[in-house]
Amino acid sequence: MKPNYKNWVPMGMVIGLTAAAVLVGALLIVFGIVGLGMSGTAHTALTCVLAVAFAACAAFAGWAVMAYCAFSYEGKRQLSKQIVEGTANYVKLPEGGKGLDVGCGSGALTIACAKRNPRAQMVGIDHWGAEYASFSKQLCEQNAAAEDVKNVSFMKGDAVKLDFPDGSFDAVTSNYVYHNITGVDKQALLRETLRVLKKGGSFAIHDLMSPARYGDMRAFVDELRRQGYARVELIDTTDGKFMTRGEARRLMLGGSTLLVGQK
Repeated sequence: MKPNYKNWVPMGMVIGLTAAAVLVGALLIVFGIVGLGMSGTAHTALTCVLAVAFAACAAFAGWAVMAYCAFSYEGKRQLSKQIVEGTANYVKLPEGGKGLDVGCGSGALTIACAKRNPRAQMVGIDHWGAEYASFSKQLCEQNAAAEDVKNVSFMKGDAVKLDFPDGSFDAVTSNYVYHNITGVDKQALLRETLRVLKKGGSFAIHDLMSPARYGDMRAFVDELRRQGYARVELIDTTDGKFMTRGEARRLMLGGSTLLVGQK
């Protein structure tokens, strides 16, 4: 049995956008180019509207196909796998230790961290909401079984308010999660994640940390250092570490950054 970590771009989105482009294109041909039953100003206006709509649908469909191929675990690029494994490399757990992956989705990062720390335990939490209906606790457990990884567990949880006491984990991690949580200060989410990290524990949090989403992350790093964190570093992952800047721009992953360090 092979693991199924899913694609960050759902196939349903690809099919829906492609179908929309085909439908609008057909309407453009019938009513715009051929001009079936129409003429004059009305025909010109409708042609313009359909042309713009077709261009938009085609552009979105093209982006969805490109992104689906880039993120696929079965494809040539395998960008998702590269990002997950690259982030997991920063998660170091002591023997008998425990790590937390916030927003585990299909379990990819949780399992990757568990494989790199076989003498420790990883816990993956997620709310598995309707917006990602294909992800579930059952899927995570199936993927762990497929990878023959036993030092993992999964549970429902909320990144805004983690159901763990202060200092519960030897490492915390997350990948492309917090930018999806609306109406919440992103730096507050980081503080909540770091709250459950033990003194001396490591962290690796990867997300779209653009100023528009996260505010001044340099100031945030300085704040952590003043609080006594042993090491804090921001790593731009679009400069060739995980992807190129051009690729990040095309895939709308601009601002991809790793926040790593030790408490």
